[in-house]
Amino acid sequence: MILTEAELTQWGRAVGAAVDRPTLILLDGPLGAGKSTLARAIARGAGVTSNIPSPTFNILLSYAGRGGLPVTHADLYRIETPDELDELGWEDLVADGLVMVEWPDRAGERLSADRWEISLGFVEGRSEVRDVNGSRHGSPTPIPPLEARSPALGSQ
Repeated sequence: MILTEAELTQWGRAVGAAVDRPTLILLDGPLGAGKSTLARAIARGAGVTSNIPSPTFNILLSYAGRGGLPVTHADLYRIETPDELDELGWEDLVADGLVMVEWPDRAGERLSADRWEISLGFVEGRSEVRDVNGSRHGSPTPIPPLEARSPALGSQ
């Protein structure tokens, strides 16, 4: 699906508003593709009202969302081995709240079987839009479709 930044943000807010716990959303794509933009929009939709900086240097940042929902935004770019996730309390994080993970390949086999994988990419010659695709793995909680006329992500 080709989305503008405004459409990506709108969809992200809808995802955040709809998710239930626990939900693991993996955000994959090259630098500058919109992973953090989407994560911020999802967090806003989940009720986070505080400032949402990029977690690149902190590795993860956690917030309180609507109804006490724990919302965590992780950037695993600086993780060298999946074992480093133990120091972050990884198992507890993914067991209870909404967790969005950038650079998920760094987590290796530590990823839950029940998850959403969202990939973002560039569209050649069109810097104002992104190619966004989602897939469901296992039995994660449902999220809204990318676009009303497209098949719901929950049915993929």
